[in-house]
Amino acid sequence: MFLNQALYYLLTLLERSNFDLIYLAWLWALFKPLCLLLLSLFLLPATILLFIYGSSLFCLFYKHWNRLKAAYSDDLWYGALKTLAILWELQGSIWHGYEVEGLEHIPTEGPVLIVFYHGALPIDFYYLFAKIWLYRNRRVRVVADKFVFKIPGLGTLLEALEIQPSTSAMCKSMLEEGHVLAVSPGGVREALFGDHNYQLIWKERRGFAKVAIEAKTTIIPMFTKNCREAVRAMTIGRRFLSYIYEKTRLPLVPIYGMFPVKMITYLGEPIPYDPNVTTEMLVARVKKDIENLIDTHQRRPGSITRACLDRFSCFSTKRMEIKNE
Repeated sequence: MFLNQALYYLLTLLERSNFDLIYLAWLWALFKPLCLLLLSLFLLPATILLFIYGSSLFCLFYKHWNRLKAAYSDDLWYGALKTLAILWELQGSIWHGYEVEGLEHIPTEGPVLIVFYHGALPIDFYYLFAKIWLYRNRRVRVVADKFVFKIPGLGTLLEALEIQPSTSAMCKSMLEEGHVLAVSPGGVREALFGDHNYQLIWKERRGFAKVAIEAKTTIIPMFTKNCREAVRAMTIGRRFLSYIYEKTRLPLVPIYGMFPVKMITYLGEPIPYDPNVTTEMLVARVKKDIENLIDTHQRRPGSITRACLDRFSCFSTKRMEIKNE
């Protein structure tokens, strides 16, 4: 309705300006499907952002509603997070056919550090958070870049999930308290400037290994198949945007997609604490294990079409047989 009205006013204006209306109408009919397609590519990622903001709003209502109750449990957010976990699991199952392999590697108690590859938008981590909360009865702690805390409207959700600034001291404290902690050494840089070849972009980041050694914690490598086909980052002007990011830490790269691809999270074999292992040796071991998960389970370069076809078992099975040959 809105498009029709806008088109009507535009045509009226052009008619008074003596433009060739038939030619303009033909151009609109020709390019309308392309315009709608491009618009949908950028609107679909907005749905996951709406889901995130909806989660934050739900936590806000839940928080104030519980403050009015006379009898109240010790954990303010238990019921809210349980409900959100169910909603996120449903969303992941319906839209991505989301699965987890290796969930049994998450212990029911004690500290553990999950090190994962960072997609353009870490929706796989949101889904994994829900799975661990529902099926291992553990709440995953996470640290985030400073800019996340400046995003308006997410304060209550950050409070409910107990997301903290990304510092070595904070990570060590969480592990010493016995929590499950998830970190991505590649961070925002890997998210925005990685591509469908799935190369790790860690540079010289070794803080996670140092924290794991100091806290005497087991590390679990993690990778999610097709995470870069679900949501992609724009490659146009990447060199300039990379320069801006390195100077200002502003994540200005547009993302698009939210394609209904098959997503499977693989939790690798746990790497136990070894007092004889140095920080450099542990970084190399974790990096190698994640790269092995990528080599084993991910098609490179990634393909959105094939990733969508992976939703159907017949296509997925056929491609695995070809890869094994």
